[in-house]
Amino acid sequence: MAHHAPPPGQQALKSDSFGRILLVEDAGRRFVRRDLGATPWWLRLPAWWLARREARALRHLQGMADVPQLLAWDGHWLDRSFMAGDAMYQRPPRGDVAWFHSARRLLQQLHRRGVAHNDLAKEANWLVTDDGRPALIDFQLAVIGHPRSRWMRLLAREDLRHLLKHKRMYCRAALTPVEKRVLKRTSWVREVWFATGKPVYRFVTRRILHWEDNEGQGPKP
Repeated sequence: MAHHAPPPGQQALKSDSFGRILLVEDAGRRFVRRDLGATPWWLRLPAWWLARREARALRHLQGMADVPQLLAWDGHWLDRSFMAGDAMYQRPPRGDVAWFHSARRLLQQLHRRGVAHNDLAKEANWLVTDDGRPALIDFQLAVIGHPRSRWMRLLAREDLRHLLKHKRMYCRAALTPVEKRVLKRTSWVREVWFATGKPVYRFVTRRILHWEDNEGQGPKP
């Protein structure tokens, strides 16, 4: 898929089948823009649906620290605040117990607001900010609901399990007995996904969209 060069003052951070992610410099402001204009016609509806879903989640989280702030959504562009940092796979919090404690508190804040991220297996969706804090991005698959509902509690536990998987990778010695038990307990949602959704996801992303399913690091060049 061909992409035109971004306009002056805009830097392409990522391009895939669902559009481009641009870093925009405008009148002294820096923000991130999801541009759906680069999306192929046959993917415009799902790309719009995902961006709309992200805008809805970010509105729900307005004012919360360490998540993007929604600046604008007009159906073609989604603008959100810029957070300086690196993806987890670029700067792993190896051995950083404090980082994982903060990440768990961040998840708790998210869930208290009635939002489950729903895509935290991808290391690209976890940031290590310039001052070493955890932050979350990419809310395209986020789910909103009452935080005490059975469904939202289930999704919140899946969010936590994905965080603990990263902790097991980078900070295994700090896993508590309770966290180890959480990792061992899988939900029916996970089992259904691996039996039905995961094979379809792999076929679409690898065979049709030519993505690498490598913890969300992005498409092949």
